[in-house]
Amino acid sequence: MASRTLSIGIVGLGTVGTGVIRLIEENAMLIARRSGQTISIGAITARDRNKDRGVDLRGYRWVDDMLEMADDPELDIIVELIGGSDGPALTLAKKALTNGKSLVTANKAMIAHHGLELAELAETNGAALHYEAAVAGGIPAIKGVREGTAANRIERIYGILNGTSNYILSTMETSGRDFDDVLAEAQALGYAEADPSFDIDGVDAAHKLSILASLAFASRLDFDAVATEGIRAIQAADIAQADALGYRIRLLGLAERHDGDKASELFQRVHPYLVPKSHPLANVDGSTNAVVAEGNFSGRLLFQGAGAGDGPTASAVVADIIAIARGELSPAFAMPVKALEPCAPAESGHRIGRAYLRFQVADKPGVLAEITAALRDADVSIESLIQKERSPNDAVLVAMVTHECAESQVNATLDALAGSSSLLGEPMVIHILGDE
Repeated sequence: MASRTLSIGIVGLGTVGTGVIRLIEENAMLIARRSGQTISIGAITARDRNKDRGVDLRGYRWVDDMLEMADDPELDIIVELIGGSDGPALTLAKKALTNGKSLVTANKAMIAHHGLELAELAETNGAALHYEAAVAGGIPAIKGVREGTAANRIERIYGILNGTSNYILSTMETSGRDFDDVLAEAQALGYAEADPSFDIDGVDAAHKLSILASLAFASRLDFDAVATEGIRAIQAADIAQADALGYRIRLLGLAERHDGDKASELFQRVHPYLVPKSHPLANVDGSTNAVVAEGNFSGRLLFQGAGAGDGPTASAVVADIIAIARGELSPAFAMPVKALEPCAPAESGHRIGRAYLRFQVADKPGVLAEITAALRDADVSIESLIQKERSPNDAVLVAMVTHECAESQVNATLDALAGSSSLLGEPMVIHILGDE
């Protein structure tokens, strides 16, 4: 049995915080054997002391001011679970690390925006910064990329990084229902927030992608460079057409590094993709997350599992605590912050691939000729085309898949059609995975 004790302070007692308490209580002896130390909960705090959280907290010391934990000499690790990129969470994190206390967090927004600053504080003050739970819940994606692929040059990293969006898309797929209907159901079931913007607009996935990209490519974090588009515009018709063509639609975060003659560039994008049914990500359903890393020696590695929830996320948090108990104080981003390379954002226009284009058009002569003329002028050729019958609002759906071309050519096509009276609403462009 472990003879030493490591004391932690837990800030935030939502589903994850209470999950951490239950996990430590239930698996205390196993955790002690694996970490070499007894893990003790030395203090807890949250916004409302009297809230019923379904777990008995009477045996734990309550601290009214969470910032006192950062100064408490009896606490070795601060576990931050309140969220938010700035504000109290960031203040607590900075103070704890400045005081030499290690920090464990599930806060992907804070890491995406301030991770380098926090990592430098950890390095300067001999503390650890661990954030496994910030990306893909209970999947050891951070550890897998940072340590499992350490000897590889990563060619690209990508994956399904938001469970809410994936639940909506896969439910649309199986039910044939439209986006708004499935979103409302997801909110009623608790899979989506009352304000789901961060999830369905791709922001949550962009936070996670920027973190993974920094780890994979030894580059400085650059969340602002992530081109982000969500799934609001996806229609049931798009899901059906993708299926007929041999694809499934998934919201993916994708990053690639390009090393040029003069400087390195980093491409980062969150976007709906058509994923071939033969690809492992096409079969990731529901709220599951999955991360794919492609190494030059390892080949394709797939990390898949629950992306959220009290159990999986608490598991990742406690795994970080165990790592610190074992003395793992390695740099937060696999190497010292000063060694991370700044990479300029890579433009998307030169990227070659195929794309799915969907237009809602007026039911009148000459419309298809107008679209094909714009494609011709941009030197884009069509691999396949589907025209559906008129809908009740007199709109006709025209969907097509292009042959390989530069993304700038697709953009030129849409620019030529902008303002056309034949188009009813904005066209939809979905890139096809595998043709990057």
